[in-house]
Amino acid sequence: MLDATMTQQLKTYLANIREPIELVASLGDDAKSRELETLLNEIAALSDKIEVVRADDKRAPSFMIRRTGTDIGVRFAGIPMGHEFTSLVLALLQVGGHPSKTAQELIEQIRDIEGDFEFETYFSLSCQNCPDVVQALNLMSVLNPNIRHTAIDGALFKDEVDSRKVMAVPSVFLNGEPFAQGRMDLEQIVAKIDSGAEAKAAEKIAGKDPFDVLIVGGGPAGAASAIYAARKGIRVGVAAERFGGQVLDTMGIENFISVPYTEGPKLGAQLEQHVKENNVDVMNLQRAEKLIPAQTEGGLHEVTLANGASLKARTVILSTGARWRQMNVPGEDEYRNKGVAYCPHCDGPLFKGKRVAVIGGGNSGVEAAIDLAGIVAHVTLIEFDSQLRADAVLQRKLGSLPNVKIITSALTTEVRGDGEKVVGLTYKDRNDGTLHEVELEGIFVQIGLVPNTEWLKDAVALTKHGEIEIDARGETSQPGIFAAGDATTVPYKQIVIAMGAGSTAALSAFDYLIRLPAEELTEAA
Repeated sequence: MLDATMTQQLKTYLANIREPIELVASLGDDAKSRELETLLNEIAALSDKIEVVRADDKRAPSFMIRRTGTDIGVRFAGIPMGHEFTSLVLALLQVGGHPSKTAQELIEQIRDIEGDFEFETYFSLSCQNCPDVVQALNLMSVLNPNIRHTAIDGALFKDEVDSRKVMAVPSVFLNGEPFAQGRMDLEQIVAKIDSGAEAKAAEKIAGKDPFDVLIVGGGPAGAASAIYAARKGIRVGVAAERFGGQVLDTMGIENFISVPYTEGPKLGAQLEQHVKENNVDVMNLQRAEKLIPAQTEGGLHEVTLANGASLKARTVILSTGARWRQMNVPGEDEYRNKGVAYCPHCDGPLFKGKRVAVIGGGNSGVEAAIDLAGIVAHVTLIEFDSQLRADAVLQRKLGSLPNVKIITSALTTEVRGDGEKVVGLTYKDRNDGTLHEVELEGIFVQIGLVPNTEWLKDAVALTKHGEIEIDARGETSQPGIFAAGDATTVPYKQIVIAMGAGSTAALSAFDYLIRLPAEELTEAA
């Protein structure tokens, strides 16, 4: 199971285990059970603090990583390779007593949570968002005896997936009931089960002094703004609903100059680390609801948050990014995560052998159709325009696939379902107006992005598409308020462009500050 390189790396990591652990295996007579048995024995051979034992569990193949002589542990149902191999390594270390690098304040918050929490997470090995959820819940189960977690490979336990109607990953169940779907980090999960977390966060934020630069949004543009501003030696804060933003939902990144290949979650973690190394006050899980521009030039701008707290700053940089555009047709909301999906990399494996549609003929849509064609029985790609808009190389690849049908000049008008899941869609032929039905079980929407700017409509000038109007310096219609990234009128929504725009906005904000009259600076402070 492990090649020479992985074996050597794992042996190095396992040297950090402090407490003996047991790999408690529940195995059947199938091939996957034999694979798991091989993997567990290979792991145990790398450390004298690890032992493999057998026990029966309701799921096989599965195994528990348990600190010997205790109830501290986590369970995997399946073989955690692929994206989940890191989750396996971290679980071995944490159950084995190696301390987590998580902030001590958050660790104490987890330890203080009261109640009884039995979590189950369904993942797929190709899902780049799943490891964050699995790793967060695993750590929580190690830190707090009231919390238990089992990570389940949906591809190996198809009966469970079907009976629980899991059609998107990660899907988390708490005490047998649906809890959450999609990517969540440790802070988000803790906030969701710790009833007093929001009030504590609001109280802490309310006591903060005004910032020189307050950045709203934590994606590539926001991160770049924070780093460039902080390096000027001024007081910088970042309020982000989800640090990392849309990049966290991106699978492979191959056009980030000087980095031939990386993945969104990895880049997001690196952005956050770089920002925090520059002494930036990062306030995560904070959704902005209102911007009140300063009444006078050089005065304090105010940003009101969803939890009721507010932040003040001499300058503000808006980098709230964008979200997946919806079709806005009947049935889409009703069947979201019940057949309607937005991440083919995450949810594609759940549709193995089934018929699906991809909506959108740009690069993202065609790439999704190509990826899905290797998993599902058949892909129908539906494009509104009279021709596909993807790069020629992608179109050639798509055209070579035998299980793909391309429909152009088509407007999706309805998502059809049976009350529990998607069973098809209806589209209108834009040439003759006729309606057509397509029988299928999954719909992947890939039709672009919508800027997250609804909360700004009365504060700064927006285009008819909701983009923040900016000039070449990143300035908005309000003095002292700047903007950058996918939420703005900058053309070409790309990571590297957002970073450049964020850097520009930060430099412009600093230039604005140093040109304010001295008396205005004193009044603002």
